[in-house]
Amino acid sequence: MGVGDVSKRILLGRKLRSSQLGESLLRKRVALPIFASDALSSVAYAPDEVFIMLSLAGASAYAWSWKVGLAVALVMLTVVTSYRQTVHAYPGGGGDYEVASVNLGRTAGVTVASALLVDYVLTVAVSISAAAQYASSGLEALNGHEVVVASGLVLLLAAVNLRGVRESATWFALPTYFFIAAVLGMCGYGLLRWWRDDLPLVESASLEIQQAPGYEGPLTTLALMLLLARAFSSGCAALTGVETISNGVPAFRRPKSRNAATTLLLLGLISISMMMSVILLAREMGLKYVDPDDLERLTAQGVPVEGYDQHSVIAQIARGVFTDFPPGFYFVVTVTSLILVLAANTAFNGFPVLGSILAEDGFLPKALGARGDRLAYSNGIVFLAAVSIALVVAFDAETTRLIQLYIVGVFVSFTLSQLGMVRHWTRALGVERVAANRRRMHRARATATVGLVLTALVLVVVLVTKFMHGAWITLLAMGAFFVVMQAIRRHYDQVSSELAAEEQDKVLPTRVHAIVLVSRLHKPTLRALAFAKATRPNVLEAVYVDTDAAATNRLLAEWDERRLDVPLKVLHSPYREVSRPIVEYAQEIRRASPRGVVAVYIPEYVVGRWWEQLLHNQSALRLKGRLLFSPGVMVTSVPYQLQSSQAARERGARDEQRVKAGDLRRGRVAGTPDDHRDGGTGGAW
Repeated sequence: MGVGDVSKRILLGRKLRSSQLGESLLRKRVALPIFASDALSSVAYAPDEVFIMLSLAGASAYAWSWKVGLAVALVMLTVVTSYRQTVHAYPGGGGDYEVASVNLGRTAGVTVASALLVDYVLTVAVSISAAAQYASSGLEALNGHEVVVASGLVLLLAAVNLRGVRESATWFALPTYFFIAAVLGMCGYGLLRWWRDDLPLVESASLEIQQAPGYEGPLTTLALMLLLARAFSSGCAALTGVETISNGVPAFRRPKSRNAATTLLLLGLISISMMMSVILLAREMGLKYVDPDDLERLTAQGVPVEGYDQHSVIAQIARGVFTDFPPGFYFVVTVTSLILVLAANTAFNGFPVLGSILAEDGFLPKALGARGDRLAYSNGIVFLAAVSIALVVAFDAETTRLIQLYIVGVFVSFTLSQLGMVRHWTRALGVERVAANRRRMHRARATATVGLVLTALVLVVVLVTKFMHGAWITLLAMGAFFVVMQAIRRHYDQVSSELAAEEQDKVLPTRVHAIVLVSRLHKPTLRALAFAKATRPNVLEAVYVDTDAAATNRLLAEWDERRLDVPLKVLHSPYREVSRPIVEYAQEIRRASPRGVVAVYIPEYVVGRWWEQLLHNQSALRLKGRLLFSPGVMVTSVPYQLQSSQAARERGARDEQRVKAGDLRRGRVAGTPDDHRDGGTGGAW
């Protein structure tokens, strides 16, 4: 086993057989933290965004905060109810993409897929950036290093997910439940103190908020509606992650759809409870909260507060509620920071699954549909991590800037999915005759219709209020994904059309002209000549490129001395090129016999050490690359094993005989023969 294999095993663990795929499926109690952590973690920043938007008109506008929260809760409840029907109707894991593709056509499906892919990337970037901000507020040493912290956290998440679903579930389940318990416990204790008229104020309660430019004085009805629309659209960030469960149904244990629907219901109820409690407590505790880039609007007796460190909404509530119990404050802040990291895990589960489905349908490279050693879609995980880190760096890990890009893609997919479900139930009603089933379908269609209206309205509000604040970037990214996926599909369709078998493809070539390439007369050359003879071509000749007259004369003399029965053809190369004369000669033969085949045999060394590759002539590799573009030319490598390759085989045999972890449990004392291979090839010719 080489150094690379050892490092891979340390990082990822032992390989898993394909038959072990069922062992990695999730129970509901594990699936909830895996798939719901994104939607649940939005409690850590969605209320913040509501208060930031309302603060434009001053603290008096906070009176609308609970009404905005209720509007967001209503949309979430409707969407969750509709998605519960979606997972029953489409349990294959395609979610919104499958719904749109089946019911609205290919263009709608690719549009939804583009939106979801962008949203998954933004989920990672936003959640990790928020976690880095929480960490820097708790640890002064991290101030100014948020980008480095966020990038490191993305890499850590990618490494954990590359180990597979079961391992990531173990890592993420408990912290998510701790977060739920911490926030609900904090809110419950806070509401109890409020009922007892013992609720303290938050640290920012003594401050004042100066109205933003353009919002001075009493607001007109139109200005107020626009302000509430902006607050509502920002608060709808709480809905991100709801669709992840519908995309990840295959990861649930049987019955998959029922378990997924139950998990969706739990997600909705918990998320709404936490969000409304946080908004209500923040308002009652006198919170003053503005955009972190606009802190000069926070004043004390009309004077801006210099060097004010504005903590998050949950952090301020926790410090106030737990005035008599500091460990409660630290526990809430710690698990909130942790859940923001884990929230990105929903994207690391959803993005690879969606990518594999799109790859299977031909809209993304096939490599995204291949499972890695640990049965995870490794290529999708690596791609998601790379793009997310690029976003974190580009936006300096600032959540407020990233959040403006966030929910556009979500509501594009929500709207098209709801429209697709309306059409799905309409079609089903056209063929269903059982009265009970028809009543159920009518209810389902009504729910989907309400969801369509609400999500479409939210989408319009989001586009109107956020377009100039960064939403245009999301639309541009979605358009780029759409164009790329359509181009990939056209390419695969074209390749499939070209590769379609026809009757004429079975016609044998009229003749085979075999060429054995010769660099000098040695064992690899003689073996290649023998192999070429065994194939019984119509014509067989050896070919040598003359780049040195003295070497050519020595080869000709040795060829005659050995009395080989294969003619040796010398191609002169005045400019000392090797590949070009051979390619041109093969093409010339092909032109002379268009229905024939030119078979080129290239002797190659097989070496056992990676550095030996660099010590041998690589002209064979370059030549094979050029011959691949020559129609009617077939290239065959004839390997010759050097002594170092035997050492590599012996190392592999020793690795196979070594007892490895799990062998005793599986009832064997050695690993499978396919687990460890070593060796390499290098050009001999």
